Amino acid sequence: MQRVPAAVAQWPQCDKEGTPEYSYARNTLIEMNMSLVRYAAGRFRSRGPEETEDIVQVGMIGLIKAIDRFELSREVEFTSFAIPYVVGEIKRFFRDTWAVHVPRRLQEARVQLARATEELRNRLGRTPTAKELSELMSLPENEVMEARLASNGYNSSSLDATIGGSEDGESVLQDFIGVEDTALELVEDFHSLAPLIADLDERGRLIIHMRFVEELTQAQIGERLGVSQMHVSRLLSRCLARLREGLLTAG
Repeated sequence: MQRVPAAVAQWPQCDKEGTPEYSYARNTLIEMNMSLVRYAAGRFRSRGPEETEDIVQVGMIGLIKAIDRFELSREVEFTSFAIPYVVGEIKRFFRDTWAVHVPRRLQEARVQLARATEELRNRLGRTPTAKELSELMSLPENEVMEARLASNGYNSSSLDATIGGSEDGESVLQDFIGVEDTALELVEDFHSLAPLIADLDERGRLIIHMRFVEELTQAQIGERLGVSQMHVSRLLSRCLARLREGLLTAG
């Protein structure tokens, strides 16, 4: 690892932002320390499917921040100063790019799971079981399963993504994961019924409420209203017919 070059430190105007000397010194330091970023990025190979170059690009942001904040008066090696910035930026990238929000403990467990899986796969020559992973990670087996499930939330696929191997070659993801929501029709019906129920007289609205909200029998409704069950049946039928006619007309 290299210290800040003496030539850079001695340039008379390299600390004045916007000057040619400053830009030259800054760009020189970036080029000199790209290997430092790649070294730091190599520590995160087991994190997931991200391309190494993506991680390096994120690490470069940390490097630039370190260069802009470095002070020669501290008499500290630049590499020792820069590494925390580079690693911190990469960790922030992994933390903030989850497709679905999951608790921090599961984010950290995913990292541990990836490392343990890679280690056991190399050792055993096969994919390790949850029990084997739990023993290596010193975690209960159910937490290992939870971390595995949480890992699915790191990346997402577009609903328009083409499914490989489909016979027509044009099937997309949404064709396989979508289901008809029968309750949606009820929502539309309730929305249409609301003004029709409001148009009923007070007794009609009360009967509808007792029958379909309180779920009372016609006999119980008759007892409350002081009328016969037969009369309640006629009133209820009249209200329902009016509502049905209103819905058909609206349709």
